[in-house]
Amino acid sequence: MANPIIAEVTRGPNVESRHRGAFVVTDDKGGVVSSSGDFTSAFFPRSAIKAFQCLPLIESGAASHFGLNEEDIAMCCSSHSGEPEHVRVARSILAKAGVDETCYECGAHLPTSTDSAYELVRSGNTALPVHNNCSGKHAGMLALAKHLGAPLHGYVEIDHPVQRAVAASLSHFCGLDVRAAPYGIDGCSVPSWELPMHNVAVAFAKLGSSPEPGPQRIIQSARGHPFLIAGTKRFDTKAMQAVPRLFIKWGAEGVFCGCIPHAGLGFALKIDDGARRGAEVAIAQVLSSLSIWTDQEQHELREMSQISLLNWRKIDVGKIRSVPS
Repeated sequence: MANPIIAEVTRGPNVESRHRGAFVVTDDKGGVVSSSGDFTSAFFPRSAIKAFQCLPLIESGAASHFGLNEEDIAMCCSSHSGEPEHVRVARSILAKAGVDETCYECGAHLPTSTDSAYELVRSGNTALPVHNNCSGKHAGMLALAKHLGAPLHGYVEIDHPVQRAVAASLSHFCGLDVRAAPYGIDGCSVPSWELPMHNVAVAFAKLGSSPEPGPQRIIQSARGHPFLIAGTKRFDTKAMQAVPRLFIKWGAEGVFCGCIPHAGLGFALKIDDGARRGAEVAIAQVLSSLSIWTDQEQHELREMSQISLLNWRKIDVGKIRSVPS
């Protein structure tokens, strides 16, 4: 059966487009608190799992060895917009680890921030790997490779010690052998595993509930520096600025995952057609429906579950809105 419609776009009062999807909210034992659609099937969480890709950097002792601070850790978990502050922190990680930018294997693209991309072009410069939205994660992976004494070249390969450490981290929190799961290659060239949505939500619930210093440091760093996690006008950043007790991370193709540490909950959501616009309003609705927030927090999340569509003359012509299920 098809997943239900959980977001829609209107033109005036009429529905013009619809987005189907699935989500699940769980506790750290796997108990389902809220769900819709087929949340038992596997999906690619993509960049939403960067916290687990960052954990080996901390647990190996590499982060302490190289003196990485909260900004650096947040950056390692980010899918940033390539704004100057993002570039600065990514370069800071590399400098502390003594690794050159030429070691990056994530590829180069223009900043996804329009203003930053225009400024780069106006200045006569070209896009570099450090502008890649995953450059923070890759800087952390290079630092981990350096600390482990592993080759810097090929750190993105699935059998490299860095990626084996990531797979072990995911396996521990997801409660399954990630190495046996189907995988593809992400946009930044690292392995991307296909995992059951329920297991991913439980992994995030465990992350938020863990008393271990690694998970606590990641969540503290991300929530303390939400701008570094995404950027100007980005949903992840706005959500954590408005609701600081939330940890949330976007993933490509309409994914959001995260945890709510004070409530011991984790969540995962995927829009079938991969539309970010549908994922943003839908996850805001999912979160706002949970009875774990203050009135102000709930208000902030509800405000994000509906967005006005403005045309080129700034006339309100419709809405992107969640469909409660």
